[in-house]
Amino acid sequence: MLIRIVKMGFDEANIATFLSNFDANKSAIRGFEGCLFLELYRDKTDTSIFFTYSYWKSESDLEHYRHSNLFKNVWAKTKPLFNRKPEAWSVDRVETLD
Repeated sequence: MLIRIVKMGFDEANIATFLSNFDANKSAIRGFEGCLFLELYRDKTDTSIFFTYSYWKSESDLEHYRHSNLFKNVWAKTKPLFNRKPEAWSVDRVETLD
């Protein structure tokens, strides 16, 4: 399994547009083959910063999504809204405590 974390920053005027686009596509993203989990977070201190947090069965599933029409359409609407370069990490879970 692969965990993907993406950090995105937006101008205040673009946040509603971003949230609307995320809302319109979240079910399709979560339902994409290989996607096991999807959440959206908002920074408590700087509310213009958001994070997506997703689980993928494999790196190839994530890459398949990143080359899909779904991703291309979502990204085409999201990219112009950024006020800074997005950052992304692919990580492995080391330990979980319940």
